Amino acid sequence: MKVLANDGISQSGVDALQDGGFEVITTKVAQEQLANYINENKIDALLVRSATTVRKVLIDACPDLKLIGRGGVGMDNIDVSYAKEKGVHVINTPASSSASVAELVFAHLYNGVRFLYDSNRNMPLDGDSKFGDLKKAYAKGVELRGKTLGVLGFGRIGQATAKVALGAGMKVIYHDPYMENAEVGLDFYDGQKVNFKLTSISKEEVLKTADFITLHVPAQKEYVIGKKEIEMMKDGAGLVNAARGGVIDELALIEALENKKLAFAGLDVFENEPKPAVKVLMNPKVSLSPHIGAATNEAQDRIGVELADQIKSLLG
Repeated sequence: MKVLANDGISQSGVDALQDGGFEVITTKVAQEQLANYINENKIDALLVRSATTVRKVLIDACPDLKLIGRGGVGMDNIDVSYAKEKGVHVINTPASSSASVAELVFAHLYNGVRFLYDSNRNMPLDGDSKFGDLKKAYAKGVELRGKTLGVLGFGRIGQATAKVALGAGMKVIYHDPYMENAEVGLDFYDGQKVNFKLTSISKEEVLKTADFITLHVPAQKEYVIGKKEIEMMKDGAGLVNAARGGVIDELALIEALENKKLAFAGLDVFENEPKPAVKVLMNPKVSLSPHIGAATNEAQDRIGVELADQIKSLLG
């Protein structure tokens, strides 16, 4: 059987599939040529990340396709229900990238509270001539320890983020309508473990109470954070989105940054990917990354192996 990993797959995933007797193709096929390529090469399984979309038209055009796999959590680039109706297996890797996304959230948080998003822009320009001025400008950072992190969405990634926060000495509160109670286990290098029992509170209470907000929700029809929600937040709060573009109203966000309602934002995802709004990219209070939450070597290894295990189980 043939597997097309159109958005790439780790070598560990390739090895695991080949050990199971599968032929793995890592050629990057353009979206408009994908249906012809799948049919001409008799592809049995199509693996994607976020770049390739698998919509009804493609599914209908490839009647012999047996499986669609998403290397990651979100499935909004795949017509999942329709594929299943057509008898096509649809899989993803919900557990593999959680730790990587959580660490990126904290990269943005630390970036924000110590003004690195701005100093990294200005030091190359003025560091040799205005060192003292820059030192003064960035001398009022705050510590995350002792602050409250509000988590909207408390699935695997939300809980992984909570673990990092707890390890950093933060208080964690969360809202998730589908997860009333949660127990978060914090594992240490020497085998010790501490468990924290948490209970969901209202979204409004999280917004009003937290010093920093991080989103871990799927793509939705309406904004999770819009102007009304930002107004509920603490003055000077920080906001991080490493979930999905479109869950934050970026116009309202930029307005809140410009009028100093919010201190900073960290964005890994954007409303208009792959062409984020220039206003967002140029704002000096936004810490930016190009949708790389799951893009660590370790996460990609785990994703590849998890996909391979599922494919061997379903098609082997």
